[in-house]
Amino acid sequence: MPPLPGFSDNPFRSRSDVLVAVKALLRPLLPYFSPGCAKIRIPVATGTHFDETAAQLEGYARPLWVVAALLMNSDEPDWDLIQPWIKGIETGTDPEHPEFWGHIRDYDQKMVECEMISFLLLAAPKERLWESMDPKVQRNIIAWLSEIQAKAMPPANWLWFRVFANLALLKTCGVDTPRVRESLQSDLELLDTFYVADGWSGDGVWRSAELDEKEWDIYKQTGRANALPNSRNMCYYSGSFAIQFSQLLYIRFAGDLDPKRTERYRQQARDFGAGFWRYFDSEGAAIPFGRSLTYRFACGGFFAALSLAGVDQMPVPLQTLRDVKGFLLRHLRWWARHSDNIFYPDGTLNIGWVYPNWYLAEDYNSPQSVYWALKSLIIVALDADHPFWVQPETPYPDGGGFIGIPFKASRAKYSKFAYSSAFGFSVPYGPVSLRQSPPDNTLAFSRDGGDTWAVKYKTEQAEFGRIKVCDEEVPIGTVSWYPWTDRSIVVTTTMIPPTSRWPDWHIRIHKIKATTSTSRVFLSEGGFAINSRQKSNHLLLPEVAVNEQTDGVDEGIIRTENSVLVSNNGDAVGISIDEPARTSLNFSMSAFDPEPNTNLMVARSLIPLVEYDIEDGFKEGEDIILVTKVFAISTKISSAKKPPYPMDRWLDAPRVIFEETRLSTDSDGHIHLNI
Repeated sequence: MPPLPGFSDNPFRSRSDVLVAVKALLRPLLPYFSPGCAKIRIPVATGTHFDETAAQLEGYARPLWVVAALLMNSDEPDWDLIQPWIKGIETGTDPEHPEFWGHIRDYDQKMVECEMISFLLLAAPKERLWESMDPKVQRNIIAWLSEIQAKAMPPANWLWFRVFANLALLKTCGVDTPRVRESLQSDLELLDTFYVADGWSGDGVWRSAELDEKEWDIYKQTGRANALPNSRNMCYYSGSFAIQFSQLLYIRFAGDLDPKRTERYRQQARDFGAGFWRYFDSEGAAIPFGRSLTYRFACGGFFAALSLAGVDQMPVPLQTLRDVKGFLLRHLRWWARHSDNIFYPDGTLNIGWVYPNWYLAEDYNSPQSVYWALKSLIIVALDADHPFWVQPETPYPDGGGFIGIPFKASRAKYSKFAYSSAFGFSVPYGPVSLRQSPPDNTLAFSRDGGDTWAVKYKTEQAEFGRIKVCDEEVPIGTVSWYPWTDRSIVVTTTMIPPTSRWPDWHIRIHKIKATTSTSRVFLSEGGFAINSRQKSNHLLLPEVAVNEQTDGVDEGIIRTENSVLVSNNGDAVGISIDEPARTSLNFSMSAFDPEPNTNLMVARSLIPLVEYDIEDGFKEGEDIILVTKVFAISTKISSAKKPPYPMDRWLDAPRVIFEETRLSTDSDGHIHLNI
């Protein structure tokens, strides 16, 4: 698929660069407007769980993120480009027009698009848009937006859509009624209950331990698994995709109406930013995890909204607009460099991450949904003489959850042990065999000979602590989980992150205990997935024998009795295990070949894998401990020299020593652990 001129070749250094990208992304949509301009349908014949009218409303509404930003800027906009969107709001809200969007009903997908339509009304100066409209058009818009009142909707980020509808009615449309103000207040009060800590909110009320027990009781009484939809998860919906983004826009547009709440949101943005920047590497790549990843560069939306909101006193490394600018523009530059396969030949965005991928898609992803990505480009609302654009960007600094709603591939998107901006993650496309359910950064269990596999999903509350590794104090996390709903096996996993001593390694320690006797059990655990093809001939990477004194290999698979390393063009991933104490536990190492198109970053991948065969099963109360050391390095983003990188980074694996009473390290840095 061809790159998109104006985006793929964009340097993303200035406002004029971003403006070029905005126009390049909007123009391919123009041929797909309906005659009345109220809908856009990209000619891809796929469906969603909601109706086609709502899907085509997405096509009209989602580009409003940047259309509104263009109108918000003091420069005269390109009216020829944006005029169809101005016409569309007139026809779409007119119940007498054949392109009327329809009335808003309970749980209606059209509620989502209310936020973009409201953003348009709030962002555009009144004299430029609202006051130029015919009174009948104004009445239609007011009537249509007002239909969202008192409608049932998911108690999640959707509440923000009604908040902005009410805010637009109040501030732009002049509808200052008790009903509008009461609805606004009640929704905000419920949204505020989603807050958890450190600037992060759940996408709904956080699931309690009591609900865990209630669900377990339901299972014991009825045999029905996963009966409750409540979640304990945070993802980009907590930040750039939804909640933080919306809070920041609320600061921008409602500061005069709600000063106390907006000041609290400013502090939450500071707390959130203190950690969120770590989700982006020095090249601008975001760590892909969670749902709706087809929104792609919307991952950087927090930085755009933060600048628009004018939040001050941000923590390091987001202290200044120059810092925030660097994070946003590096992210856009990364997408420009990786955009060769994200556009259809007509220039419209496709569904996927760095290439088209329907395994990744959600059941609510229409061909038009992808334009949620434009959230990160609202930065064009700032004038060219704004300090954000005038000041040079600063360089990159040195320096147990689950989702209860059964979204597609939610275990892969939320419940793996690790996620990476360099290696991405893999999604399943079928339930039969491990090849269809790639086990990268996953410990998978099978009790039917490997036909079906169970992985970490719903967990107990995570616990956190700290240990010392070579005079460096590092955090560790421990969580207990059950591969199967009957809880016949409980796994307690402790994660030790990379350290200064071992920057390319993290460690997983699994204590696996049987609550009842079991028959034969198979286990598989993988590291990060990597490109499986040689650069020169596109053939599968060969297995090679490397002497420990050599400097490594550029392309190939190195396998020993208890480790496997896969190296490809400067990237390398591997796993190494400590041999289990249980003698009847057979294991093998391999570079596992999953089905194609399951990894987000590459279409053909290999996963370093250890497989265990517990031939005689477990006795009730019996437990085993598995230690998996996971290696990953990418010369694209690390300090390692270009390939072949030094083998000593792979050969110098951490060593875990179990003790009775303490968790520490010895003089050599070996980790002593009581589990």
